[in-house]
Amino acid sequence: MHERELRAFVATVEAGRMDRAAKALGYSQPAISYQINCLEQELGTRLFVRHPDGAQLTREGAMVLPAARAVLSLVDGIRDAAAQQSRTPVRKLRAAC
Repeated sequence: MHERELRAFVATVEAGRMDRAAKALGYSQPAISYQINCLEQELGTRLFVRHPDGAQLTREGAMVLPAARAVLSLVDGIRDAAAQQSRTPVRKLRAAC
């Protein structure tokens, strides 16, 4: 399971369509579809029912969604903490004897 797969999944839920999710993430629609297919294969379940007018979340997809959002929130928090740390000036301690 990869971050990009979870991001594609959540973006599709939020956009309601894979093409809109792709645009929001800066990917092509086939790339989003591929990421979601990979996630579905790894989880062993369908996350969406695809329709010509969009993608409808399945019951299993609805169960996965809160965990996917939580994982992405943690990943974003790690990135924010690392970025904050890199902006913190390093101070040297000098001691004289």
